[in-house]
Amino acid sequence: MAIEVRPASVFEDVRALVGPKSPTANVCWCLSYRIPSKLNNELRGPARGEYVAELCRADPPPGVLAYDGDEPVGWAAVAPRSVTAFARNRKIPHVDDLPVWSLWCIRVRPGHRKQGVSHALIAGAVEFARAHGAPAIEAYPLDNGDAKVDLTMAYAGIRKNFERAGFVHAADTTSVLAGHPRVLMRLDLR
Repeated sequence: MAIEVRPASVFEDVRALVGPKSPTANVCWCLSYRIPSKLNNELRGPARGEYVAELCRADPPPGVLAYDGDEPVGWAAVAPRSVTAFARNRKIPHVDDLPVWSLWCIRVRPGHRKQGVSHALIAGAVEFARAHGAPAIEAYPLDNGDAKVDLTMAYAGIRKNFERAGFVHAADTTSVLAGHPRVLMRLDLR
């Protein structure tokens, strides 16, 4: 399978990966870290999708998508940390004042897992951030060792996949997800 990673500017493809089956559902749409919690709670049902459609038309779009041919098979949320909840998160520290970008969500569609899609998404997100002038990119994956991670909570990624992509451990955090500590991993792009 040849995976191509592109900017997430096609809303229907983003919807296929992070949208709900029912348009009236109040699920994540990968907005919980992207927007203030008050707005996240106010956006209900179809308004969530409409908000994401606007993000897809923005420059830069809200992340990257992995494609197998024309089929969208993976999603990664990546944006300047300053415009995300990570700018104010008390559990995930800032290691310096660099205007870093954050990569906080990786999703691979069922039927396409264990085929290298998440690795392609990480690499594509790094290139996307680099192309938009990011001096560094951070991720906040689970430090799960060899323990199994519930797929629902695996969206943050796992430490060893970021290490394979050249990220280094920059700091411990007090954030825990699915019973696993999260670590701050960083890749310098300068």
